[in-house]
Amino acid sequence: MSKTAVSTENAPKPPAKFSQAVRKGNLLQVAGQVAFDPATGAIVGDDVAGQTRQTFKNIEAVLAEAGSSLADAIMVRVYLTDTAHFAPFNEVYNELIGDAPHAARTTVYVGLPGELLVEIDVLCVLD
Repeated sequence: MSKTAVSTENAPKPPAKFSQAVRKGNLLQVAGQVAFDPATGAIVGDDVAGQTRQTFKNIEAVLAEAGSSLADAIMVRVYLTDTAHFAPFNEVYNELIGDAPHAARTTVYVGLPGELLVEIDVLCVLD
């Protein structure tokens, strides 16, 4: 069973040698996405809520290219730069993640480059 890279112009290009997503069989791993505008490379959003919205747009673009959606997600990993961002992040996350059953989620606090406040990667199982 081979691995297939997923790539779309509707999400930011990776900064290093990896794919926006990789599919192997019915598993799809979306690489960590951030709030970059795919056309300009600029950060979209000056707070965690705005950056979360753009990050989800980028995730959804990669998922769509793979023939998937957030409904296929079984694991979401969230990387935040500040514990104070947890509540505003959750407000947007709960709005955007979709209907139950919800994917498992892990939240980790890390340092991200520049003015980035959130990064998210997603694991999906496709039919």
